[in-house]
Amino acid sequence: LCVFYVQVLCNTGGLTEIPVTALPSTVEHLSLTKNNFPIIRSDAFNGLRALRKLSLDGNNITVIKPFAFRGLPRLRELSIQHTPLATVAQFAFAGLQNITAILLGHNKIHKVEGYAFAGTSNVRLLLLNSNPLHKIETSAFSGLTNVEHLILPSGIRTIEPDAFSGLDSVGLMKLSFMDLSSLKTHTFRGLAHVHVLAIQESDLGVIETGAFEGMTHVNSLKLLNNKIDSIEELHLRSDAKIRSLKLQGNHLLETPLPGAILLDGVESLTVQANHFPCDCHIHSLLEGPLANGSAGEFSARNYCISPLQYNGQTISAISLTAIGRCHEDITRETWDAPASSSKQKLQYLF
Repeated sequence: LCVFYVQVLCNTGGLTEIPVTALPSTVEHLSLTKNNFPIIRSDAFNGLRALRKLSLDGNNITVIKPFAFRGLPRLRELSIQHTPLATVAQFAFAGLQNITAILLGHNKIHKVEGYAFAGTSNVRLLLLNSNPLHKIETSAFSGLTNVEHLILPSGIRTIEPDAFSGLDSVGLMKLSFMDLSSLKTHTFRGLAHVHVLAIQESDLGVIETGAFEGMTHVNSLKLLNNKIDSIEELHLRSDAKIRSLKLQGNHLLETPLPGAILLDGVESLTVQANHFPCDCHIHSLLEGPLANGSAGEFSARNYCISPLQYNGQTISAISLTAIGRCHEDITRETWDAPASSSKQKLQYLF
């Protein structure tokens, strides 16, 4: 059924191509759902400058060419869902200004190429849920700016370095239900001006050295309910301007080594309901920056994950005096002691 002029509905019409030449330039709402065109070509909707809403759901779309939606200055909502689309190609959604929503849920997307959204801005919602997107490639979101909500699918297994480089001004960026072997070095480099970055309900593997390096102006960084094998390094320096850090409900299989955590410039720190190994490293944990100078409060709010006899107990419930310090900590203290004595001797000599 096709109804013309302002609204055009050509659903289940068996169309094999987009009938752009047959459409009035005045159309504002175009629905071409459940048709049969596999390719959206470059400038596919050229001439439809009044178009505000475009729905292409339920088609057998497999290819979207670069700049497919160029020339649509008034487009506010674009929906391409329930299709076999597997790759979001370079520049496929480039140059969409002032669009409110890009809905790409329930497709077969397993790859977003670099610069797929370059030049697109002022998006309230970019939805990629319910896609088998297992890998986020370098610069996948480069050139995308002013996004209120960026919701990625569950099941991500790899995030390449610089995956979010060039992504600027995001309200909420949510990464959940991932299955990573590691958060790689420079995963978040080039990401800027984020109100909330939430990483949650995921297996993060190893947080590698420099994973958060190069990320700037994040109002709130939240690590919630994750499994973390180890933290090689988590350095949030003052020039990164990370205002708030919340670690809650995480299970850490190894305690971060002394010096692995640096929280310069973090104004608000919340560390609660996490599970840490209550072994010989517990002493350095309580003396480190995560405890924020209050070992008692930290111990009351966090739990032991190991050894088995302490599992599930608050750290404050166990006898810390019964747990000896690690050999390397004792060695470090012993090594430091003569240096202090030498300094004192030098002071006496002078």
